[in-house]
Amino acid sequence: MSDDLNLAEARRDALALLTSLHVCTLATCADGLAHAVSLFYAHKDFDLFWFSDPNTTHSRHIDGTDGARVAVTIAAECRTVADIRGLQMSGVARRLGGPAETAAALARLTGRFSFLAEFLQHPGKLAEAMRKAAIYQLTVDRVTYIDNSKGFGHKTTFLPE
Repeated sequence: MSDDLNLAEARRDALALLTSLHVCTLATCADGLAHAVSLFYAHKDFDLFWFSDPNTTHSRHIDGTDGARVAVTIAAECRTVADIRGLQMSGVARRLGGPAETAAALARLTGRFSFLAEFLQHPGKLAEAMRKAAIYQLTVDRVTYIDNSKGFGHKTTFLPE
């Protein structure tokens, strides 16, 4: 870990990157089967929220446990090694079940992605699929922020506040 000033700067930059991007890669593993999937996400601080069909492999991996350990990567597209900036995060994922927490997460998702709100208001196959989807949350317990503009392989690892 870095000194407090560098750590505060890394937290700020990591959160700004998380806010500026929209797709994460979620990695799960259960019964010896590793799986990765790209998902749109909303966030509250470093915790992530997403819609997913409960029948997908990653959802079954999460639903099959009482809080599944998962990992996420988030990175901007770049063309050179020096431009690499991204996040590696891990924590516990779960399907939201209570009406208040589900409504709050849905508000975050539809607030971040207006097309989701539009789909939910109109009939059709996508809207029906979204109504059947569950909302999941990743409670992050470790963040690694990568910023190669500060040197090749520059990383700062910290715990979310």
